[in-house]
Amino acid sequence: MFLQRLSLLNYKNFTEATFDFDAKINCFVGKNGIGKTNILDAIYHLAHGKSYFNPLAVQNINHDADFFVIDGIFEKAERIEHILCSLKKGSKKILKRNNKVYEKFSEHVGQIPLVIISPADRDLITEGSDTRRRFIDSVLSQLDALYLQQLIQYQKVLSQRNALLKYFALNHVFEPDTLSIYNEQLATLGVVLFEKRRHFLEEFIPIFNAYHQKITGSEEAVQLVYQSDLLAKDTLTLLAENLGKDRALQYTSVGIHKDDLLFEINHFPIKKFGSQGQQKSFLIALKLAQFDFVKKQSGEKPILLFDDIFDKLDAHRVSQIISLVNQEEFGQLFISDTHSERTEDIVKTTLQSYKIFNL
Repeated sequence: MFLQRLSLLNYKNFTEATFDFDAKINCFVGKNGIGKTNILDAIYHLAHGKSYFNPLAVQNINHDADFFVIDGIFEKAERIEHILCSLKKGSKKILKRNNKVYEKFSEHVGQIPLVIISPADRDLITEGSDTRRRFIDSVLSQLDALYLQQLIQYQKVLSQRNALLKYFALNHVFEPDTLSIYNEQLATLGVVLFEKRRHFLEEFIPIFNAYHQKITGSEEAVQLVYQSDLLAKDTLTLLAENLGKDRALQYTSVGIHKDDLLFEINHFPIKKFGSQGQQKSFLIALKLAQFDFVKKQSGEKPILLFDDIFDKLDAHRVSQIISLVNQEEFGQLFISDTHSERTEDIVKTTLQSYKIFNL
C-alpha cells in the first residue's frame, strides 16, 4: 500500500499543488505555517473521509475559494485505487473511490490503512475520556465494519434514550415500559462492543509495551488500563441502579459510552507525572502499536504519517524510532520537520529510497 500521487485544489493554504511520492520515505520541510501538516492532513482526509485536525469540513476550504478537491492515486495489492474527496460551500462533502460515490462514508473506513503521529495526539492525554474512546473505536472500525455499524446504532439508541429522559422531565411523566425498550437495546449492543474493546486491548497492550520499551530502552514502566462500567456489572443492572440519577441528570450516566483508557507511568497518571518527552514517547509507542495491530489484522502495511516527530525528543529516542521504521515491516512513510539538514541526515541512515520536498 502506498500513495503515488497527491493533488490539492483550494485545500487549506494550497490553491493548487501536485506531489509525486517515493514508495518508501517522503519528507516535507520548511518553516512553521507553510503547510507541511496540511499535506499530511490531506492524505489522512483521503483515508478517513475527514480531517484529522479540523472537524468542521468547510473550514478546510482555502479562504479565497468556495470549494476544495483532494485527489489521490494509491497502489494497493498491485492495483490502482483512485480516491477523491471534494466539498463545495453549501453542499455535502463527496467521497469517491474509483469514480464511484460513497453513499455512506463509513463504507470507506479501512479501505486505506493509515496511522498518523502528531503533536495533536497530546489531546489523548490532556482531554477527557471521549478522546481516548475515539482512539479505540477508530482502530477497531478500520478493521471491523460490523463494529462500526454497531457503534453507530448504539449511539443512535443512546440519543433516543437521552431524549426520552428529557421528555419525562419536561412533561413530568414517566413511562417505564418505553424506557425498558431502549435499555434492552443498549444492553444488547453494549455487551458486544464491550467484549470487542476488551479483546482488542488484551492483544494491543502487549504490543504497546514492547514498542515503548524499544523507544525508551526499558527505562520507564508505563500502563494502559481499560476502565469500563461493564467490568463490574451488566448494562441492565447498571441502568436500573442509576435510574434516579439518570432522570435527574436527563441523560444516561452509565454504560460503554463512559469507557476510558487510563494512561499511566509507574501507576500514576502520565498527564500529571510524565515529562513532555515521556508523554511524547508514550504517544508514539501507542501509535506504532496501532500501526502494528492494523498491519497484522488487515495484512496491509498502513501508510505512516509523522508530523513534527522530532520535537521534544532527545537524540537517543529519535534514533530508536528511526531504527524501528527502518525495518521491513514498515511501508510508506511521510515526515514533516522544520529542519531540512536534520531530516536528511536522519533519513539517510535508513538506507531507504526517499524524497525531500522543500516548501
